[in-house]
Parts: sequence; structure tokens; C-alpha cells
Amino acid sequence: MGVVITGIGLSSALGNQDQTWQRLLQGESAIHLQQPFSVLPPAPLAMIGATPQRLTDLISPLVAAVVADAHLELPLPDCGVVVGSSRGCQGDWEAAGGERSPLLSWQTHGLDAAAWHSAARIHSRGPVQAPMAACATGLWAIAQGYALIHRGECDRVIVGAVEAPITPLTLAGFAKMGALAQTGCYPFDRHREGLALGEGGALLCLESTAIAVARHAPIYAEIRGMGFTADAHHVSAPDPSGHGARQAIQHCLHRSQLTPHQISYIHAHGTSTQRNDSHEAAVLAQLFPPTLPISSTKGATGHTLGASGALGVAVCALALRSQILPPCVGIRDPAFPTLNVVRQATPAPICHTLCLSFGFGGQNAAVIISAPNSRNYGVQRE
Repeated sequence: MGVVITGIGLSSALGNQDQTWQRLLQGESAIHLQQPFSVLPPAPLAMIGATPQRLTDLISPLVAAVVADAHLELPLPDCGVVVGSSRGCQGDWEAAGGERSPLLSWQTHGLDAAAWHSAARIHSRGPVQAPMAACATGLWAIAQGYALIHRGECDRVIVGAVEAPITPLTLAGFAKMGALAQTGCYPFDRHREGLALGEGGALLCLESTAIAVARHAPIYAEIRGMGFTADAHHVSAPDPSGHGARQAIQHCLHRSQLTPHQISYIHAHGTSTQRNDSHEAAVLAQLFPPTLPISSTKGATGHTLGASGALGVAVCALALRSQILPPCVGIRDPAFPTLNVVRQATPAPICHTLCLSFGFGGQNAAVIISAPNSRNYGVQRE
């Protein structure tokens, strides 16, 4: 059974879906030096507003956007929901200072808050899941939603991830690890410093191909395949052999019935940390031709942690729709001659795109989405 993307709701520090895409193509970055907490030094951050966002405030606009973009109307009682977050409502609990608050409960502010609020917003009585796989959360959510449709449990599922990671504990933790940038985020650059946290998320409407075609829904892309592995190596560092990452990508290609030479574009994890970028560059050089276009959007949106994979798939879908390769914002002095890093927005024929996420705990995730006309499905979005 085919599964396609018929709607996108996207929010980042660059703006909504259209704003994010247009500003990304223009090479803009939403990362600026900011000091949201007086007890911590300034840091480069991609914030949506003047103060850190609350997770629950991000969800309703995203749900409304994905429903409208999919040409649907509420309520959607038979729609499944798979929405994750690696941090959940951590900021609210930190602000409460460990004290019991009448405004906080595990039902509304627990680890499944993103899924719970999304399901409540669409009045879902279908399956509701809340995956958490560190920075691979978004891709896990898409895979689980795909599985619900493929098994026939649902005809339609809202999937994705949302993150409000700018909290004192998160900033202090990444600073202690030495992973935070000092001036900005420069993926795959020789002088990269580390990651810059960003707020936002992306929700996608997945539907069976039959249902989407029957209701004449414009289609962004088809979910072709996915691959997931775990390194079992270290709590935060990737396995230097790259075995798990290569295996996840190879599984994804096999399930998609595609070869490395058929991939048109890779949205890399590209965090701008020393270890991730060198590890990812080595894996990609081993598997793909050196001419294959690659970019990471974290230099523009910041690293949205668990939501980054969902944002990456949304960017791939927009690239398929527009037939434009998005640039790797922030790169000035490329560190890896084996990679063809996209430096500016470039029109190109794009048919199959690969999105990658690598998370703490050795989580390796890969998802391929393809243009709907690659198998003559439905009406392609204009």
C-alpha cells in the first residue's frame, strides 16, 4: 500500500512554511546571539519570539496548518496521531522549579504532550503514539505513522515532531559537553564550532495513496522507504566505524528499491559539531557518488533536536515540489572535498530525496521520499 504526504504544517525561527522555505532559499539564518536566561551567558540561538517558546503553544498552529494544507476539515476522529518530542514540556517543568503547580499535570505536560495535544486538537479517536528517539524522533514518528497506514490500521495519520528546547538545563547540558557553538552554526565547514539550538517543528499529513487519489488531494511526495539502527557504542558519540549509519541507509535504499545513484538530494543531519559532521561525511562518501547534492538546514533554523528530522522531510518535500536544491546556510570554507555541499539555491531535477537523522544513544535514521510522478500517483502539488 502506498503512503503519500498530502499536507505540511511547519514552524521555525525563519517563520511558517512559506516564510521558512523562501528565506532558506535566500540563504538567510535565524540564528542570533541571545541571552534568554540571565544566569547563563549569551549563545547563538534560533528563537521564534523574543522569549523561549512553550511546547504547548507551538502545537495548535502547526495542527491547524497541516489540516488546512491537506485540504481537510476538523474534526478528524478516524485520523491517527504520531507526534514526538525529545524534550517535551521540559521548559515548563524547569520554570516550575520542581514545585507542584495546578497548571502542570502529566496528562497535559508529560513526555507525550505533543501527541496528546495534537490528538485533542483534531478530536482523534484513532491510535495515538508519542515516540522519543533523541534527534531521530521526527523520522521515527514518520516511520510509525507509515506503518499504521501500511498495516491498514488507519487511512490517514498526522505525524511529526515539535520541540521547544531552549531551557536553562538544555543549554547548560550542551555547554558542559562542549557541543554549543560560540558565534553561529556552520555545517560541514572547516571552522565549525558546534550546534545552535532552535525552536519549531513540522507535522505531516500521511494518507494511503488510494484515499488521497480518491479525494483528489494534491500530493507532495510518496514515502518510499526507511531504515533504522542503533550503534550500541556510546551515550553521545557516534560509532567511529560508521557501521550502524551505513546499515540504516542501506536498509532504507533496499526498502525503497533504489540505488545510491538514483538519489537526487540528501538532507544531511549536519549539526555543525566536529564529530557528527566528520562521521556523516565519511559515511556519505562511502555510499554515494561525490557529485550528489547535499545540504543541512540547521545553519538557518538551528538544531531543533527531536523535531529536526520532521523539518528535514518537510524541506525535502518542498524541494521536490519546487525542483530547487536548498542551500547549506552558514558554510564558508568546506571541510570535506568528498561532499558536494549546496552553497546556494539551485534549480535541479529532483526525484528521490534522502533525509538523515543521527541521535544520542547511537540512533541512526534514514527516510526516502519521492516525487509523486515517480510512480504516477495522483496530482502533484504546484
